[in-house]
Amino acid sequence: MRIVLMGYMASGKSTVGRLLASDLQLDFVDLDDYIEEQQKKSIKTIFSEKGEIFFRKLEHQMLSQVLDTRNNMVLSTGGGTPCYSGNMETILEKSDDSVYLQLSIPALVERLQKEKEQRPLVRNIEDADLPEFVGKHLFERRAYYARAKHIVECEGKNLEEVVAEIKKMLL
Repeated sequence: MRIVLMGYMASGKSTVGRLLASDLQLDFVDLDDYIEEQQKKSIKTIFSEKGEIFFRKLEHQMLSQVLDTRNNMVLSTGGGTPCYSGNMETILEKSDDSVYLQLSIPALVERLQKEKEQRPLVRNIEDADLPEFVGKHLFERRAYYARAKHIVECEGKNLEEVVAEIKKMLL
């Protein structure tokens, strides 16, 4: 069983993924962590040294590699992963289930404001400008996320409720 989680940054993909994998007794793979392990460099360093186009090609290769070589796992993707290099088609073709963790712009902004230092993409954006930034990004990405086999509305739910809802959809 290969389950792929997707959604915007701070939507809870890694946290939900770890819990879901533990509950289902599956391995957990965070695609960003996997890329960093394989490249022996941080995503931030790869971006700054080689640029986004190189990173997106690498991300596609690593996504395919994980889905081709690993079974019985929950895979958490980066927020942009489904939107580039035919990755959404790869996810739909090579996974058993794909799940979009959906949150509203205000909920995402609230989460991002608390973790700006860990998020290079939004670190230098003023809090007042964050809703517009997230809104534009989400507008561009939502069409990709919406192609997931399942959509889980995460608004106002705790982690256990989100995991339980996903498990119900999968079984």
